[in-house]
Amino acid sequence: MSRPTAAALRASLRLYLVTDTALCLGRGLPEVVLAAVAGGVSAVQLREKQLDTRAFIELARALKDLLAPLSVPLVINDRVDVALAVQADGVHLGQRDMPVTLARAMLPPHVFIGLSVESEQQVSDAAALDVDYLGLSPIFATATKLDTGTPWGLSGLSQTRLQTALPLIAIGGIHEHNALAVRQAGADGLAVVSAICAATSPREAAKRLSTASQQGTATP
Repeated sequence: MSRPTAAALRASLRLYLVTDTALCLGRGLPEVVLAAVAGGVSAVQLREKQLDTRAFIELARALKDLLAPLSVPLVINDRVDVALAVQADGVHLGQRDMPVTLARAMLPPHVFIGLSVESEQQVSDAAALDVDYLGLSPIFATATKLDTGTPWGLSGLSQTRLQTALPLIAIGGIHEHNALAVRQAGADGLAVVSAICAATSPREAAKRLSTASQQGTATP
């Protein structure tokens, strides 16, 4: 089994749900994820910083069981051990997480790796790393994650698109009203948290975002 190509990742990460149980309005995360996938979410990243290892693995396994029959990739944030335990499809790393070189050595060859980048220097540094996509964070200011750098904005996204051939996933302050502009600025995929997790209807929110993301055209 080999890692997905860049073209395959662009397709599968087109609408990328990043989870946050605290925003789910008291609903179970599997319920929200299943509704979001029904609305058009094409990949799910499990990001749950407050869970202990056992609870994280149990939740990851439950999501893997839901998503695998639907051919929706499950990505684990940060925790390479959890990804290995549940045979996740991908791992997403931040700048302060496990180094990419170590994660790549530990993971099976078919598991893809995404890396968050918050500056031009980090984008340049990523060129020497064995990563499969970059997550630009944040595009716009957001209350969901406060430990990030200066927002990239649409102009920063456009400049980064010229700097790398890797798939670009945009995250931070993205919703249905700016999704088209983000895609047109060069994002291959839209990563969202509160726009789906905190929606009254995750399915309808995902459907609207999916429609917007399909209308946009990323630069090749």
